[in-house]
Amino acid sequence: MAGRNQSTFLNDLYFIFSKLPWWLGAILAPVSYWYIDSLAVMPTLAPKQPVTHLVDNMIYQIASIARYVIPAVIILGSLKSALSMLRRLSLINGVRHSPDEDPNKALANVTWSEFEMLVGQYFKELGYRVVETGGRSDGGVDLRLRAENAELFLVQCKHWKRSKVPVNVVREIYGVMKAEYASGAFVVASGKFTADAANFAKGKAIKLINGRLLLKSIKTGPTTANTASPASRESNQPPPLLCPTCNSQMVLRTAKRGVNAGNSFFGCSRYPACRGTRPAV
Repeated sequence: MAGRNQSTFLNDLYFIFSKLPWWLGAILAPVSYWYIDSLAVMPTLAPKQPVTHLVDNMIYQIASIARYVIPAVIILGSLKSALSMLRRLSLINGVRHSPDEDPNKALANVTWSEFEMLVGQYFKELGYRVVETGGRSDGGVDLRLRAENAELFLVQCKHWKRSKVPVNVVREIYGVMKAEYASGAFVVASGKFTADAANFAKGKAIKLINGRLLLKSIKTGPTTANTASPASRESNQPPPLLCPTCNSQMVLRTAKRGVNAGNSFFGCSRYPACRGTRPAV
């Protein structure tokens, strides 16, 4: 059981550093070695304190191995991060410099996993902080974006070469967007969307980016493309007020007790899990 838990911890550690910037692992690997090595001190024999001696000996035995294993896992994760970064840059530069103006040809050799990496790099160039989820979350969300003002946007990628993206895909991510209180969502396709999908997205905080628009945006650069701006919000609705603690949407409440009883304030929608507040103005 212990070996299984250790394996899980090391796998998680590798996964975390494979998603972080590679240079962060390059810094933390030697720091982790230095710290763990400081714990690998041979305990002195203490016959009158057998429990303390036993604990110190266990720490020594674990640290003696961990001081090599943990930095090595961090370095391997950072290497994966660096290789992924180079792969993303290679993908987007290959599409950017492709002579083809037809997305079916420019993206012909791109696999579905590479398409997700390509879209992630595209949004990074737009200034977003990108977290890949691989579609494992509800609604098939492939990427989560954070804007400079900390607003959350969701992205779903569809690398379909023959079929158009139907309306149910857009409905699905719209539901997840509402459930997570995201400010907007993008659905990025290598091909096209059905008319029903386009009609459903109208007036909502969803941006549909088809293959031709994506290719044009990559080729012309993010500063000149009309996809550079975040997805527009719901029609005639102001920007949501976000919790200062967890960044969830806030709701107007009225204090029922205390010195502020009867006064209005904004409270986190995740209360009581989060108790963030803002004054009502």
